[in-house]
Amino acid sequence: MAAAGAVRLRRAASALLLQSPRLPVRELSAPARLYHKKIQVDEKGKIVDARFKTFGCGSAIASSSLATEWVKGKTVEEALTIKNTDIAKELCLPPVKLHCSMLAEDAIKAALADYKLKQEPKKGEAEKK
Repeated sequence: MAAAGAVRLRRAASALLLQSPRLPVRELSAPARLYHKKIQVDEKGKIVDARFKTFGCGSAIASSSLATEWVKGKTVEEALTIKNTDIAKELCLPPVKLHCSMLAEDAIKAALADYKLKQEPKKGEAEKK
């Protein structure tokens, strides 16, 4: 990967502060792996921002960064189609590092599952009105 690509991939790791405080933030933490991810979804179900913090090897950081870049601008359903194999292929990860891309996929799915779970009470309230 070229140096410019590496700089681009690190952008989302710069801070866990997201742009719009009025939009809900969904978080996933995996303390054993020292991994933290935040995803911000607008009212229409579109991911407007995503950030991560990973303390691990370069493959773990690159996988997290790429996944974060890929989910931005997608709907929740589109983001759920991102697979660890796509991340591994894009980064040319060796087989011994595939767990890094799996962690990135799991983080996306967990954060979005949390988002969907927290949307259920809102849907129920809207149906009662």
